[in-house]
Amino acid sequence: MQAIAGDFIRHGDSRVGRVKDDKGVYHYYLTKYKDKIDSSQLKSGGKTPKPVKTPFQERDLHPLLATYLRGQSVFAKTIYHEQSNKNEEHQKWIHPDMIATKFVEHENKACQNFFNATNKQRAVEIYSYELKKEISSDYELKKCYFQAVSNSSWANYGFLVVFGISDDLRDELERLNDSFGIGVIVLRSNPYESKVLLPAKRHELDFRTINKLCNINTDFSKFFEQIEKLITAEDKYKNDVRKGFESLCDKVLGADSEIVAYCEAKNIPHDDEQDNG
Repeated sequence: MQAIAGDFIRHGDSRVGRVKDDKGVYHYYLTKYKDKIDSSQLKSGGKTPKPVKTPFQERDLHPLLATYLRGQSVFAKTIYHEQSNKNEEHQKWIHPDMIATKFVEHENKACQNFFNATNKQRAVEIYSYELKKEISSDYELKKCYFQAVSNSSWANYGFLVVFGISDDLRDELERLNDSFGIGVIVLRSNPYESKVLLPAKRHELDFRTINKLCNINTDFSKFFEQIEKLITAEDKYKNDVRKGFESLCDKVLGADSEIVAYCEAKNIPHDDEQDNG
């Protein structure tokens, strides 16, 4: 049959067409059915080709980190650096990927009021995070770590967050952590299994840098504006102000099924794939 179809092709008969598959074998078809034929399936020898997965993006990790942090009573917000003032776009190492805060609260109201009055700068803790998909070499580690130092040293606590990192870099991570105090978080596809690999050292807030960041990026200014409103609000308004603050923060993932569905939609490897990858 193929020999006959080949003769039609060689004699210029337009009623028959052919396509070569991945193994160099020709497949023939009637041209009147061309629009109904999946040429990619013919080229693959009749097998349905596997869909090509689009790699996940770094920012796809933000909901996972936000979910992990909320479990630690830390409220996080993504910083969209593309919204910064145009004349500051060249400053690549000034914006962290996410910022967050944790409110220092006490059960006893008198104790809380006393704490707020005497420790105004410690009523909240400010965190900064630089996220990376993967770090596999010493060169990448240095580059990413010092970007985190540049972007996060203004906060009380600065972290480098990594979805995948080579175990061979542990000693160098510890050395950098001892010298510069930026902590390291290993993020998992199940965010509740994420862990602090190295803790961050506490720094006093650098208000000069915070002021600069608020001036060039509205995400920063809105975040700190909402924090100020919340810690100064009268008790009767506190719940409403807190709702406004939480709505400004990144949404978190809920049940395990929602987390799995999100990771599958974004092609983020599951934990077993993450370990083997």
